[in-house]
Amino acid sequence: MKLSTLGLHHLALFVKNLEACEEFYTKLVGMQVVWRPDEDNIYLSSGQDNLALHRAPAHFSPAPDQRLDHLGFRLKSAEDVDNWHQFLKDQGVLIRRTPKTHRDGAKSFYCDDPDGNTVQFIYHPAASSKV
Repeated sequence: MKLSTLGLHHLALFVKNLEACEEFYTKLVGMQVVWRPDEDNIYLSSGQDNLALHRAPAHFSPAPDQRLDHLGFRLKSAEDVDNWHQFLKDQGVLIRRTPKTHRDGAKSFYCDDPDGNTVQFIYHPAASSKV
């Protein structure tokens, strides 16, 4: 028997600065709050993707090799990559890597959210055409 899933439902992150991360993902990235069960947890959605933010305990310190590498947001066009890059740069967001066109025709850049998680904004011809 071959099993399959319906796809990724959500990504959950421990963050030390829940309020700053909420502002980043809602006000800058455009996600919406769908549920706030208490002051330490918030659930966000883009309409297609879901992100859970959980306030990290004071002693939280992930090992460098146990951290999430990055999370990525799909964009509709290569031009959107440049527009998002400029917008986030203008907002004072730390840019890790400037826009680059990859060998497969994708284009992306990387920045950090307020808690230091790396976020990629990517246009990929094959994946973005399905949006």
